[in-house]
Amino acid sequence: MPTLRTHKTVLLIGASRGLGFAMVEAYLKRGCKVIATGRALSRGPLLHLAERFPELLEVETVDITVPGQLNDLHARLSERRVDLLFVNAGVKNDDRETIADVSTDEFIRVMVTNSLSPMRAIETFADLVLPTGTLGVMSSGQGSLTNNTQGNYEVYRGSKAALNMFMRSFAARHHDDPRTLLLMAPGWVRTDMGGPEARLNIDESVPRLLDTIEAHEGRPGLHYLDYLGRVVPW
Repeated sequence: MPTLRTHKTVLLIGASRGLGFAMVEAYLKRGCKVIATGRALSRGPLLHLAERFPELLEVETVDITVPGQLNDLHARLSERRVDLLFVNAGVKNDDRETIADVSTDEFIRVMVTNSLSPMRAIETFADLVLPTGTLGVMSSGQGSLTNNTQGNYEVYRGSKAALNMFMRSFAARHHDDPRTLLLMAPGWVRTDMGGPEARLNIDESVPRLLDTIEAHEGRPGLHYLDYLGRVVPW
């Protein structure tokens, strides 16, 4: 199984819980330096983890739905360079809601958190990523138009499909960029958001997710992949 070189530096946005937190733990165990962010009131687990890895983990504060906070964090990190920028953000509405009955406020909340804000983070921090580096975003297999044959989770699906489209536009605007661009689908994982019925546990998803990210280093262009490295159809 691939292992990451110890000199790697990772900037992981949205890492205070769930998959993001598990990614931080996994990168630290692989010897990487990690700059991990969480919102002000949710950084507790990261701060405890930093006590275990004081030489490797830095904890920063940002709410990616607040553009001013993204800009402030960029100012604090402006002299730093990273090998990987990975943005992990996701919320969902009530699973029973369809586009016919979701409220406008709830629709906006999901779309801003899952689509607009991750792309703002990519745009804000892209200049910190080395020319040999990778920019990744946590997408979902549910963002695939091709695979949506049964409906369900409509607003969440739409937000991830929009994220995929925005990332594809970013790739088109930076077609000469030598860096790797990734949309990652982690599988259905048992987290607070994935729920107890999910097929995978975190240990079945996250290590393979990291392996796939590393396996695609040095491959320019945009790749939409699942945690096993399989191409997800648009």
